Order: sequence, then structure tokens, then C-alpha cells
Amino acid sequence: MATATPTIVLVPLCVPSHLPSLFEAGKRLVSTSGGAMSLTVLFMQMTMDDSLMSSVADFIRRESGSGLDIRFHHLPAVELPTDTPGVENFIMRFIQLHAPHVKAALSGLASPVAGVVVDYFCTTLFDAIRELAMPVYVYVPCSSAVLSLMLRLPALDEEVAGDLGDMEGAVDVPGLPPLPAALLPTPLMKKGPDYAWMVYHGGRFMEAAGIIVYTVAVLEGAVLTAIADGRCVPGRRAPTVYAVGPAVSAPVKAPGEQPHRCVAWLDAQPPASVVLLCFGSMGGSFPAPQVSAIAAALERSGHRFLWVLRGPVPAGSHSPYPSDANVDELLPEGFLERTKDRGLVWPTWAPQKAIIAHAAVGGFVTHCGWNSILESLWHGVPMAPWPQHADQHMCAFQLVSVVGAAVGMEVNRKRGNFVEAAELERAVRSLMGDGSEEGRRAREKAAEMKAACRKAVAEGGSSHAALQKLAREMLQRGGCEAEASAAASL
Repeated sequence: MATATPTIVLVPLCVPSHLPSLFEAGKRLVSTSGGAMSLTVLFMQMTMDDSLMSSVADFIRRESGSGLDIRFHHLPAVELPTDTPGVENFIMRFIQLHAPHVKAALSGLASPVAGVVVDYFCTTLFDAIRELAMPVYVYVPCSSAVLSLMLRLPALDEEVAGDLGDMEGAVDVPGLPPLPAALLPTPLMKKGPDYAWMVYHGGRFMEAAGIIVYTVAVLEGAVLTAIADGRCVPGRRAPTVYAVGPAVSAPVKAPGEQPHRCVAWLDAQPPASVVLLCFGSMGGSFPAPQVSAIAAALERSGHRFLWVLRGPVPAGSHSPYPSDANVDELLPEGFLERTKDRGLVWPTWAPQKAIIAHAAVGGFVTHCGWNSILESLWHGVPMAPWPQHADQHMCAFQLVSVVGAAVGMEVNRKRGNFVEAAELERAVRSLMGDGSEEGRRAREKAAEMKAACRKAVAEGGSSHAALQKLAREMLQRGGCEAEASAAASL
């Protein structure tokens, strides 16, 4: 009698910055296994946000036609937590309430489980999964530097009595140059419920069967070495880390589909002539003084630009996502007319992947989300970091000081991440080739990283090899001996 194909189970956090890269890693694991494994995805119902529910439904429809052996399972809805101050605190409690549903779903699977891969915010599910004697892996959708800091955090918490953001000097993040405390991720700046959850996760990472990180070995070699050498947790070695990034798929158009208006506009621009300003799914909305400063910088720079400008988050909304912008109200009088021959201000969602991939884009003013960084490096586009929240200030530091594929900007975090018009103008000019040495180095390094990223995911590259190793070890650790033997030649 034929036995069911072993499955990898993914438990994602269904937000744009987390779900896509985890799912791509799962698909690549299945492909790498040569058909020895299938994929099962357990979705938590994000009932607090209709836009997220809709995007997940669209995601499932799109991925159901991939041709791979993938099954999607919706977990029962839970009653939303109350009295949970802080965004991270709310999310963690929301995930925690799903533990019995995750356990029930795993118990009901017909296929043997090779491994359960959970988003790094989902370590509260560890106990329920391990009660079923299933190996559990953590997926980190950000840099290995963030992982290094998270592993270090429980000890750092004991070493520092007050708020980390008030520390004098720098923080030791193994593998990075000294990190100024003012650039720590937002939840770590002040001790409180959000901070406590980060400490909790950092401790529980050590219990995982392995840690999968959406990064490239050549990009963060020193950090990955520091983790492997046991420099993050005194007296203990971290689980094996698998660097599997990037997973940047080419934009796909349906037959007969017209190009997006932003892409059509880029089609009419010279190669590498346009600077893109785009700030992620939760960004792009700025107060009036900042909008005026951006407009002044772009007008004075003389360069072509595509600016994704969003409106405020709707009042009373549970969603963190901005509204569409009314550009006539937000922009200085006459700006659109004066720049109409060289600029496009786009007031709603924009297809960033397709835009970054376009030959007309020569520079990227970015919020420094890790997905955006890897997309930009994949296409060899240099950046000017304008971090907003989460781990983005730390990523900006790393991108400028370690990777070198960016032109640094002075961002005033105490003033709501304000950037002066003159500073943005300088960065845009440097980024787009107005003769500065910093800009030249950033463009050269971005081109170098483009080649390195593509080499990493090709057969024989570091990320490809990490996926092969992970697929073999999952099959072995999950007790799927026959399939592990068949996959030994991978």
C-alpha cells in the first residue's frame, strides 16, 4: 500500500512583510526535495482587518495554480484579545490563542509531517507542536543581524537595567559593527509588553530544530559566522541557521493584461534615469511639512522620479495601512505642473516588484524593509535608506555601514523620522550619479550584490545548498526514512 507523501507545514503570520517569503521558501523546499515532500499551509484568520483577509484570499487563488502539491487550511477564527496595549503584544496574544487549533489541525493531517515551520512571531505555538512530537523550525523573514540581536536579547535584558534605547554608546550585536542604541528596532527601545515578547521569542528560538533566515550568506557572512560560533548566547550554540534568500520572482502578467500605469510611465523613461520613492505597505503617508520637503527636494534635484505618496490611516480603523492620497490637497501648489515632464506621483498601492525590476529605475529611496532591500539588490538598484519603524533603522545602518549599497541619509527619529529637503536632495543627486564618491560606491556595490544574489540561488549556490541540506534533514528528523534515502542524492 502506498504511503502518503510527507508534508512540510507552514504557519505564517499573514501580513505582507512576512507571508510571501515564507511561502516561497516552502515552495522551494518542496521543489528541492524532488517531489519527496508536499506543502500544507495553516492560515490564521485575520478578522481584525478586512484588507488582510482579502489579500490572503487573493494569495490562495493565485498560488493554487502553481502546479505544486500544496494544501491550504483555514484555522477557526478566535475571539480577538482585549486589553493588550502595543501592536506586537496584540499580535502575540492573537497567535497564542490559536495554539489548540494548530494542534488539532496537525493531529488531523493524513500525511506524515517532515517539519513544522512557524513565523518567528509564533514561538508561543512551540509547546502545542512538540506535544505531537513534530520537529518545529523558526522562519525569520528579516536579516540575520536581527536574528543575532534576538538571540542576544535575553542576556542583554539582564545586563541592562533601564530601557535599551537610553543606553549610552552602542549595542553589541554579534557579527555587526557596534550598533548605536538609537537605531535599535522600535519594540526594543523601551521595556514594556512589546519588548517582553521580543525577549521571550529570543529565548525560545534556541529550542527550534533549525532557524530558516531570509538572507544571503555573502550579504551577512560575518553575522552568520558569529551565530554559528556561539557568540550570541553565552555558553550555548544556536540551532543550525539556513540562509535561503532571496526569492524574488519575476512579475507575471495575465494574457492580454495591460501594464500597470506606473510601469507604462517607466517604459517612456531612459534607462537608470528614475529615482523611486516607495515606503512599503504601511508607509508612504507623511505629515504636510514632510510632504513639502520631499516635493522641494525632488523639484530641486532635477532628476526624474516616481513617488508613491499615500494618505493617512483612516480614523478609527483597526488596519495599519494608509488610505489613497488626495495629491491635490497634499502637494504644494503648482508642483505637479512644474514636474509633469519628469515625475509621477502615484496615490495608491503600487506594484513595487515590477517597478524595481524596470530598467528605467536607477535608485530607490526606501523605508528599508528587508524584503524591499533584497528586491533592490536582486536588480542591482542602489538605495537611500529612510527607515520608519520596526527593524528598519537597524537595516539602514547595516545597508550603509556594512553592505555599502546605499547612500546614507540623516533621518531624525526623534522628529518622527523627519528628513530635511536639502538632505533628501543631496541623497537623490548622489544616488543618481551627480559625481559623488559615495554614490559611485553604492552603485558599484549594488551591481556586485546583484550578481552575488543570483549566484546564491542558482544550482550549487549557498542558498540552493542550504535548501537541499534542510530538505534532507527535515525528512530524516521527521522520521521519513524512505524519503530521506531517496532525497540523499539531492
